Order: sequence, then C-alpha cells, then structure tokens
Amino acid sequence: MRITHKVDYGVRALVALTRRDAEQPGVPTKRETLATSEKIPGKFLDDILRLLRNSGMVRSHRGPDGGWTLGRPAAEISVAEVIRVLEGPLASVRGLRPDQLAADGVDDPMVRLWVAVRASLRSVLDEVSIADLANGALPKKVAKLLDDPGVWAPR
Repeated sequence: MRITHKVDYGVRALVALTRRDAEQPGVPTKRETLATSEKIPGKFLDDILRLLRNSGMVRSHRGPDGGWTLGRPAAEISVAEVIRVLEGPLASVRGLRPDQLAADGVDDPMVRLWVAVRASLRSVLDEVSIADLANGALPKKVAKLLDDPGVWAPR
C-alpha cells in the first residue's frame, strides 16, 4: 500500500485541528496556520479540506475569526475513513474492489488473497482514530504489531 501525500497531509491536518481544539476549544484554525505548522502547500491543503468538509470531518467558519474546526469528535474519525474520503477504497485491484473481482473472471484464490489484504489493512486503519494519533498512542491491538522486530526491517 502506498500512502499518498494527500492522505498524509489530511491525517496530519486532522491531528493538528484535534490538538488545537484541545488547547482552544471551539476556536477555528486558519488555513494558513495549518499549512505553515504542518508544512502543507496551501492550495493542496484547500483541496484536502474541501474533501474533508464534504464528508463532515471538518467544518469551515467564515469571517475574520473564521477557519477550520473538526466536524465530528476525533475519536469517531478513523484513519481508514480519511483514506477512503481522500483516495477511495483501502485496497483495489485494477480499480475494482477485491470482492468485485470474481464477477470480472478472477480465480477464487486470487480474490481471496486480495480480500484478505483488504481485511488486514482494515484491522489496523479502522482501529486507529485521529484522537489516538493526537494523543500519541496507538490502540494496544495495533501497537502489539510493532513488537516483532521484523516489521521494522526494510524489504
């Protein structure tokens, strides 16, 4: 799986909004502040925030004191949901969801492999919330995956 700049920036922006809300509840964060603090190109951040707004994850506030706030509690926003909003399905094969491959004539062992890959991604990305990241801790079930030293080796 390749994590795009859009997803990385989107997650970082949501974490930054979460942390700022903890410091100053309900106070909108200006786009410029987010772009600067997270080192995200402004125009790119505009596109990301628009997509996140359309999904209800963030809200825009107009006026001189306007900016951006979370649209829902950070604990209710999973990393998987952010990926789906910004890039589409967690796992696709030739643009199809793994469960659609059988109808496209793909043999069963291959379909089951790609569905298993999607399930593996979900087991991590659906479990980790923006609040987890803002608090600096992964859920125990996800953090346990890091105990195997082999996961840190490049391949």
